[in-house]
Amino acid sequence: MNGFAQGARIVLVSAIASGQGKTTVTAALARKLARQGKRVRVFKTGPDFLDPMLLERACGSPVHSLDLWMVGLERSRRLLAEAAAQADAILIEGVMGLYDGTPSSADLAREFGVPVLAVLDASAMAQTAGAVVRGLRDYGPVQLAGVIANRIGSERHAQMIAEAMRDIPLLGTLPRQERSLPERHLGLVQPEEVGEIDGMLDALAEQLSFSADTWNALPAAALGEAAQESALPALLQRKTIAISRDAAFAFLYPANLECLRALGAAIVHFSPLADEPVPAQADAVYLPGGYPELHAAALAGAARWKQSIRTAHASGMPIYAECGGMMALADSLTAMNGETHAMAGLLPGRVIMQKRLAALGAHAWRREDSELRGHAFHYSRMETDLEPLARTVKHPTGQAGEAIYGRGSLTASYFHAYFPSCPHAVARLFLEEGAA
Repeated sequence: MNGFAQGARIVLVSAIASGQGKTTVTAALARKLARQGKRVRVFKTGPDFLDPMLLERACGSPVHSLDLWMVGLERSRRLLAEAAAQADAILIEGVMGLYDGTPSSADLAREFGVPVLAVLDASAMAQTAGAVVRGLRDYGPVQLAGVIANRIGSERHAQMIAEAMRDIPLLGTLPRQERSLPERHLGLVQPEEVGEIDGMLDALAEQLSFSADTWNALPAAALGEAAQESALPALLQRKTIAISRDAAFAFLYPANLECLRALGAAIVHFSPLADEPVPAQADAVYLPGGYPELHAAALAGAARWKQSIRTAHASGMPIYAECGGMMALADSLTAMNGETHAMAGLLPGRVIMQKRLAALGAHAWRREDSELRGHAFHYSRMETDLEPLARTVKHPTGQAGEAIYGRGSLTASYFHAYFPSCPHAVARLFLEEGAA
């Protein structure tokens, strides 16, 4: 049994809605606490790839997902237990608004008795902030540790906000930023693409008024015990899985890599964007999601990569492609600017980018007596005559979701799978018989 370290403080950072500055404040607080000498771990609620990249840069440790449905109650508890045994400070960034979704960030906070640190965009309000935050606390209710007011205009503005809080402490403020973290259609720009990202994080940490004494005054975590995780059978022993990893294919849960290794697989990385072929030692290929639409011209010109993936497919090598990985295997990809580029051509059909969101939400791929859980989030559509092998099921509505395509040893879908939710199904994806 793993107990929680007595000294670890933990908060769930949430807000009334998206766009309030949760990620900015969480990153600033993580960097500030780390600079104060604290061991910091950060988690992200729900499915996300881009926010965790920034938060990892801010705290210096991998950022895992916590979610009562996709990750599961017991695994979420184990992840928190492991973090609390190693850290002084644990931050959990929520998703959307505090009560949005099924399950919501509030559900997660209540399940583990974690106090909520509310981020409030105060740029266009003063005394009304008190009413907003009291409603946020009492609607659930949740245990509210306090508030960080974002986009504060002056010291007097901060004072007005603090007075309006009444019995709720204003724990910190962050002033309006001349330069915000850059975004694009799927969310934040990847940290590696922002030249001065560490300087920006240091500046945010400096400007965030939140003292070490304030953090230490929070109650220590008392989250109970977490059962040890059973060892997985080595179903992928002596298998080497080649995983594409570059600016075009970067959407990958750290837990997915850990799951593959726990199943016995060895992992090698390669870059289609750099025109690297599938590694010679590979027994299977995993093409995760990312931004192939931003690099379509380079991928179209990557002749060695395209020939190598075609050869791997022709030889019967298992290939699993998610979202952006699937897009790169279609006949063509039409970018936002209308330009069409030839892709690898393993899936008959074309991918077309669109300005309107095509899908967003939690999904499950039901496999025999279990289900592989995950999500979908994309701005493109796949036009193909290929009949799907199956379809995911949307959570919680139960409606039909994303198509799962199969062609020989290839399995592809817009669905992003969270591998630990069903490791046995994952193992079958990378074995010779494929997913059929």
